[in-house]
Amino acid sequence: MIWQQNYDPFNNIVLSCLVASIPVIVMMALLGFWHMRAHYAAALGLISALLISIFVFGMPARVAGLAAGYGMAFGLLPIGWIVLNIIFLHQLTEENGSFKALQDSMMNITDDRRLQLLLIAFALGAFFEGAAGFGTPVAVTAAMLIGLGFKPLAASGLSLIANTAPVAYGALGTPVIALSAVTGLDLLQLSGMIGRQLPFFSLLVPFWLIWAFAGWKAMLEIWPAILVTGLSFAVTQFLVSNFHGPWLVDVVAAIVSLVSLVLFLKLWKPRNIWTSTTLKGHEADSGEVDLQSEKPHGHEADAGAAIFAKQDRRAVLLAWMPWAILSVFVFVWGIPAFKTALDGISVMKIPFDGLHNVIEKVPPVVSTPHKEAAIYNFNYLSATGSGILLAAVIAGLLMKYSLPDLVRIYLRTIYRVRYSLLTIVLMLALGYLTRYSGLDATLGLAFALTGPLYPMFGTLLGWLGVAITGSDTASNVLFGGLQKITAQQLGLDPVLMAAANSSGGVMGKMIDAQSIVVASTATRWFNHEGDILRYVFFHSIALAVLVGGLVTLMAYVRPFTKLVY
Repeated sequence: MIWQQNYDPFNNIVLSCLVASIPVIVMMALLGFWHMRAHYAAALGLISALLISIFVFGMPARVAGLAAGYGMAFGLLPIGWIVLNIIFLHQLTEENGSFKALQDSMMNITDDRRLQLLLIAFALGAFFEGAAGFGTPVAVTAAMLIGLGFKPLAASGLSLIANTAPVAYGALGTPVIALSAVTGLDLLQLSGMIGRQLPFFSLLVPFWLIWAFAGWKAMLEIWPAILVTGLSFAVTQFLVSNFHGPWLVDVVAAIVSLVSLVLFLKLWKPRNIWTSTTLKGHEADSGEVDLQSEKPHGHEADAGAAIFAKQDRRAVLLAWMPWAILSVFVFVWGIPAFKTALDGISVMKIPFDGLHNVIEKVPPVVSTPHKEAAIYNFNYLSATGSGILLAAVIAGLLMKYSLPDLVRIYLRTIYRVRYSLLTIVLMLALGYLTRYSGLDATLGLAFALTGPLYPMFGTLLGWLGVAITGSDTASNVLFGGLQKITAQQLGLDPVLMAAANSSGGVMGKMIDAQSIVVASTATRWFNHEGDILRYVFFHSIALAVLVGGLVTLMAYVRPFTKLVY
């Protein structure tokens, strides 16, 4: 039996939209305002979504349950699998003391916390986003920042803010490839359009990141380094996306940005050194004392020289070795040909009978009715988390751990992250149920009623899609077709609005529940997901509105319209 999605059960799209938004509002309110533990909030959000999907939107109960189960499976693999194994690697480096050596080695580049943020949260995080995506960059950078002494709120919130500019291209261009597939629009045109929208924000985000951490004055003190970081990334992002394609945009831009900043810091040093690891103005929230100190440039050079003289070169290499191995494995696991080869010998495609091809999307969300597939890819070898696990095991053996020690630490890691894994599973269940029930499409149709304001609201629709699903790829699959159809009806360029869905979506990444749980787990700041959400929410919505403003200018105002054609 085929069930057609019903997008307006009340024959009033505004009222239907308000009811469809209840599950997300419930979860966010419980997390952000009532300080409920994340897995309880996610469970209540899922329950409300089940009730609304079944009793308001008419979804068959069995189909709704299967949709939630499909999301749970995706929450375990690949998302939970990535989180578990990156935390395992972090535990190994922490237990043998190599993270302390890594912290000291970073001082050889700079002991200024602002510059460390640019190096790790922005540049290195962008590399991991381009190579793997799916929560990897936040997990890695948040764990590294904690190891360097950053306070939990700073490490979590700033990793989320930094993981914005590269998200639209994701793991080797996956979000753009998916967007092209669902819209039928040319892949290179979409890549180029996104590459003419996001470079403005690739330049802005590093400034925003340091302002969010240290304040306006402290940001201005290192503006040359921020400019080098952002400009090198933005220019490379523009060139690769417009003249090559979406596949290597983040990887190349991240490497160029990282190398440019390191070389620049050999020639330039900040006058004052910022050593605080607490967010400016958030001492009470974090429960920590602000340890900011300022010292002249010359003192930094003396301190750096002293550390370098005392630091065992071999210890430094050993400290970076696990993360270098991780980078190599993550990159290799992201190569399409390698993934295809592993899938050829291992992947199990499991149709969710009773859900697969049972749900039909209908106009106006799609141009012609089509059935929704529900085939779970159990790709236990090609999943990024498997590459991370292999990297962790190899690194552990090189760090002289025995196999029994590795097993002991792995089991301890599972126990430590058990509630986080449960939260991820429940939140993905909510996201998938929202998609298969059509609740997300109802929200999208309400946005489409905004007429001439649609460039702004269409961009915010992409933001909402990522905030709900946790993935720019999923948001593009969800709303890409709707963006194209609505743009054509309003006389707007469909490539512009499809690209805006992806560009706006990147700013929703920092508030999606999945990413927040990954951050709290990586920093071992359990049960503080609400604190993280409250901190990043303003930054998320403010940056999303700025993206919407740019898209509106590109739609209507010269000379910005020249960026469209």
